[in-house]
Amino acid sequence: MARQGNPNRSRNAADRVVVAIATPLEPELVAVIRSVDPRLEVVYEPELLPPTRFPGDHRGVEAFRRSPEQKDRWRTMIGSAEVLFGLPGDTGRGLAEAVRIAPGLRWVQGTAAGAGEQVRAAGLTADALERVAITTTSGVHGAELAEFAMLGLLAITKDLPRLLSDKAARRWSHYPMPELRGRTILIVGFGSIGEEIGRLARAFGMRVIGINRSGMSRSGNVDEMHGPDSLVDLLPAADAVALALPSTHETRLMFDGRAFESMRDGAIFINVGRGAVVDEEALVAALRSGRLRGAALDVFATEPLPADSPLWELPNVLISPHTAALSIHENARIVELFCENLRRYLASEELLNRVDPGPLY
Repeated sequence: MARQGNPNRSRNAADRVVVAIATPLEPELVAVIRSVDPRLEVVYEPELLPPTRFPGDHRGVEAFRRSPEQKDRWRTMIGSAEVLFGLPGDTGRGLAEAVRIAPGLRWVQGTAAGAGEQVRAAGLTADALERVAITTTSGVHGAELAEFAMLGLLAITKDLPRLLSDKAARRWSHYPMPELRGRTILIVGFGSIGEEIGRLARAFGMRVIGINRSGMSRSGNVDEMHGPDSLVDLLPAADAVALALPSTHETRLMFDGRAFESMRDGAIFINVGRGAVVDEEALVAALRSGRLRGAALDVFATEPLPADSPLWELPNVLISPHTAALSIHENARIVELFCENLRRYLASEELLNRVDPGPLY
């Protein structure tokens, strides 16, 4: 496990800090970053960044290529940085290159809550992880992902496929509808996203059970808290299970055939964490057998989801193309977090959401 030291150099009031913007960003938000402190030299060259496909796109169009002159300018810009906003190319490879060519780099602010996976993909050495802190946007996307989780819970509980089928057939038939009130949801990965799911679920009258690494939480949006060892014992008690887990060596394939067999018949399954946590063959089998009433999925083991995946054809599955966290307000929220971390960095204080590389390897 890599050590985690303080990435800050000792500095005085006159020290200049070069911040390079390595991902597409609105000019007005670049201005917000510049306004944090007069010591900041914020370098932003939008012509060196790919055109975006949608608001908040941090990768840009795949076909974008820099000219040889632009490549030189890009390497000079990244190489001069002490702080990076965004991972170059939004990939682990881009992060690895930045760490290699920027000897003065001390901190990289990722634009995803799951930036830890990009750190693992970068294959950084222990020395590099000691020199360069990487922080995530944990907490920024909680509301959007919780709303998607509730969409899934409501759509499956109220049998949206039947409603749509009846509408298409102009069929008018009365029947009682199930409700969320009084049911139990188990949230596996009770962090900032899980807590927001719990808050909305309780607003619908659900009982909330949470699982996280410590088995503890100060949140008022959970009725019970447990550690990971209690998972199999808690699954039979849950009418719905929502995953908000990162992909680590501890969580990969946590939801396998045994886990799905432990779930209550007719339970609902939600995943807004990472696809690597789930054995998709076991999930499909549980959906086809009726063990699960339905699933709402924002993430998958392979993305984009392959065209031959059975999940596309199952009527009781709601699929989001890993887009549930995206919002037109996303960049503003990320910049707000980044500015708070900039103030902490300049004051040599602990950064928010720093990646602990230990569980990633």
